[in-house]
Amino acid sequence: MAGRDATVLLTNDDGIRAAGLRVLAEAFESRYDRVVVVAPDREQSGASHALTIRSPLRVERLSERWYAVEGTPTDCVNLAFHEVLEEPPHLVVSGINRGYNLGDDVTYSGTVAGALEGRILGAQGLAVSTDPEAGEELYREAARIALDLAERLLDGGLPRDGFLNVNVPPGARGFRVTRQGRRRYRKGLIARRDPKGREYYWIGLAPSEWEPDPKADHTAVADGYVSVTPLHSDLTHHRAIPVVEGWGLPQEGP
Repeated sequence: MAGRDATVLLTNDDGIRAAGLRVLAEAFESRYDRVVVVAPDREQSGASHALTIRSPLRVERLSERWYAVEGTPTDCVNLAFHEVLEEPPHLVVSGINRGYNLGDDVTYSGTVAGALEGRILGAQGLAVSTDPEAGEELYREAARIALDLAERLLDGGLPRDGFLNVNVPPGARGFRVTRQGRRRYRKGLIARRDPKGREYYWIGLAPSEWEPDPKADHTAVADGYVSVTPLHSDLTHHRAIPVVEGWGLPQEGP
């Protein structure tokens, strides 16, 4: 249902004041009449698909269609669907993230989780990320690409459970439809010592290597192409079902 009458929800994990979110909102507001922003009140990078269940959530209305939430991207999308909006949105766009979300990193990404939650709740979903050193020009290019893909999603959509994870490099040469890549090596953390000699750790900053794969998302971005990866909310490993069935697990009893 492409057209100005679609309701679009925007969120992110970099926080309500992030430059990427502002540029994304400006782009979508130029094309759609109903664009609502519901985003975390602070950075939630690495929050993945976390849902806040042990503390209350507070929402601050910053302007007519901008809301800041003391919670994760998943919290934001839930609040938007069930409290902020009068009716569910047709599309959830999460981003523009400052830094790529490629390969195994999508499992940690709050940006991807925002689009995933939208899809679980019945809307089309689109996660958009770009270079960690992005400036205004690259954000605007990523927003333009997001608008193009959003129109395609609203026109025809994806099969059940499907949503898109998009990564936009500087000076993109074109598009590649990709699959989620895999890391070959990842140390995972960096150890440091504070002035008192006590050890502490940074997770996620250690160097890593990718598995060689010409069809992977990380390869496309490294080659200068926009990576468009269809993901899905169904985590079932369907090819493993007959393997597990072959174990002859008892049908009754513990």
